[in-house]
Amino acid sequence: MKIERIEELRLSKADDAAIAALLNASFETNFGQRSFFEQRHHLRLLIRENNTVIGHMGISIRAIQMGPTLLTIAGLGDVATDINYRGQGIATRLMHRAIQEVNASQCAFFLLFGNRPLYAASGFKSVTNTVRHCSLIGAKTGDIVETSNSGLMVLQLGSTRWDDAALIDLAGHAF
Repeated sequence: MKIERIEELRLSKADDAAIAALLNASFETNFGQRSFFEQRHHLRLLIRENNTVIGHMGISIRAIQMGPTLLTIAGLGDVATDINYRGQGIATRLMHRAIQEVNASQCAFFLLFGNRPLYAASGFKSVTNTVRHCSLIGAKTGDIVETSNSGLMVLQLGSTRWDDAALIDLAGHAF
């Protein structure tokens, strides 16, 4: 099984539908038959078995504010492994590739919201910063919210240090 890298603009309708099916089968949350939770990603990483998508990670890139500092970061979202393939290292393989992709970019940090052992094992650290973002509900704009217990995890990629006390303004939705 090899990992496929698909830029969002190159995502076929068939792959979009296959990812939507995987996400809808993997989460209790209603994805509304979308291949993304609230917003499309810039890059998709997929693993297939017999032409069926069995693993997926979405990577987004954006500028955020860490206190007064403007940073380019990558965000990870919509991580899913087919229930029949869990425990076989699919997500670990995708995570290693995702980190490789982001390390090759101009991003200072790789961010995600979650608490799976996979993330900590991959070097992500839990942080308790207050996070400001635009809530999205059913892919519709909600309120601007600030939360301090958001489940944010950070992987430092370059020399810039994470400021644990700074307000993190995602300048948009969470991943």
